This record gives sequence, C-alpha cells and structure tokens, in this order.
Amino acid sequence: VGDKVMVLNRFGLWQEVAVVPAGHTFLIPEGMSFEEAAALSVNYITAYLMLFDFGNLRPNQSVLIHAAAGGVGIAATQLCKTVKDVTVFGTASASKHEAISQGGVTHAIDYRTRDYVEEVRKISPKGLDIVLDPLGGSDTHKAYNLLKPMGKLITYGAANMLAGQRKNLIAVAKNWYHQFSIHTLSLIQGNKSVCGFHLGYLDGEMELITQAMNTILDLYKQGKVKPRIDSTWHLEQVCVVVVFLPLSHTFTVFLFMGLPKTKKASCKNQFSNKE
Repeated sequence: VGDKVMVLNRFGLWQEVAVVPAGHTFLIPEGMSFEEAAALSVNYITAYLMLFDFGNLRPNQSVLIHAAAGGVGIAATQLCKTVKDVTVFGTASASKHEAISQGGVTHAIDYRTRDYVEEVRKISPKGLDIVLDPLGGSDTHKAYNLLKPMGKLITYGAANMLAGQRKNLIAVAKNWYHQFSIHTLSLIQGNKSVCGFHLGYLDGEMELITQAMNTILDLYKQGKVKPRIDSTWHLEQVCVVVVFLPLSHTFTVFLFMGLPKTKKASCKNQFSNKE
C-alpha cells in the first residue's frame, strides 16, 4: 500500500481514480517522474514487442519508423539504439528532423516533400529488414515492397484513414479500398513476413507484457531509454487535447494528468480559438 505505480489497462484510465488488477501495475523506479511513467508503458511496450518479439531485431539490420517524432516512434528509435549498428530510417516533418536525429534516427526523411521509398532505396538498394507501419492503405503496400528477403512488416494502425481535421468519408473509402492484402503463396515466394500488432488485445497475456516491461525498466535505469514529454494537460482539458493533437507540430506525447486547478482552461473557449 502506498507504492507509486504505473498502470496498463485496456479501458477506464481517462479519470483520476481507477481500480485495476494488481498484475496490471508496475512499480515506478526511483527517479522516474509521474509524467515519464504515464508516457512509458503503452509507447515502449508497443515498440519493444514489435521490434524484438515480432521483428527479432539484431545487429547490423535496418528499420523504417514512420511518425518517428511520435510516442511509439521515439520509443522504437531509442530501443533500436540498444542494438549494435542498427540503421534507423525515420519519417517526420522537416521541423522535427534535428530532434529525431539527435534521438538516434540515422536518416530522417521529410514525408511531405520527399518520396520516402525513393529516399530509402538510394541509401539501402536491397531494402529493409523491418518496417513499422502505423499508416495503412497504400503505405502498407510500399512497406511490403521495401522489405528485403526475410524482412518483416509489422502493421499496428491505419492512420491514413483518419488524416485531416474533419471526417472525409471519401478518403476513408479510398484508403479502405487500398488496404493491403496478400496471398500466402506470395509470402512464401518473397520470403517475407507480415505481422499485425495491437497492445489492447494482449490484455490476457500479462506474463509476456511483464517480461517486456521489466526489460524496458532496466533500460530506463541504465539511461538507454527515456520518454520525451511534449506537454501535460489537466484531465478536464481532454477535449482540448483531442483538437490540439492533430494540429500539433511538436512531439506527440500527451498526458492527461491531475494538475492543479490553476492549469484548467475552458474547453468551450479553447474550441473557439482552436485555429
């Protein structure tokens, strides 16, 4: 009783008080802030299981990380750097290139002005060992075609369906039409793997998750991984964050913390000034 813990649970955590199974909690190590603890679990477990359980990342391999300035992207980059001589390609807008390069990305690519497939091929003509794909649609086709023989595509989202500030059913339908599909014989002939990952559906595999978290916490204590916090928000401002998140040009780790009342702001006022 009284231990400071971080929690991993599928539902019910956007609130100040939550009841969860004890097995879904992890002790916060000395020196870790509550903000870091809140940013660590989902982002780093997701990145760790994709890279090491699915990806079997080894020295001298190459990895493409989309949204390299996001929470999972930062986590994946840091974890890649724990393995010797891993080449990291990271896509992000140009304003974030300096930061992601300092964080460990070997080759930063501006996806807004460059064809990232061409940029990767210039540097690695044979392709890549691992691609982490949160985009879906046509980008999943590109990811698969970028793989070397024995390469692994790990898809964990469909962000292309949600692009833009407003719902666009035509865009959703277009992306749905272009969703990736492949015959098993093509996988055999190409010597490639395609994996799907969703941490939320692993809530019954706490032994696996605990093993991953223990390794991540050891790496944190060694100073090899550390969440990058963009900003903190009062819980009552969650509606503001939902608007702010897609408009942000900074790093995308947002925490809904129980900050002092003086930090509150009217969601109504924020919505009226969201531009």
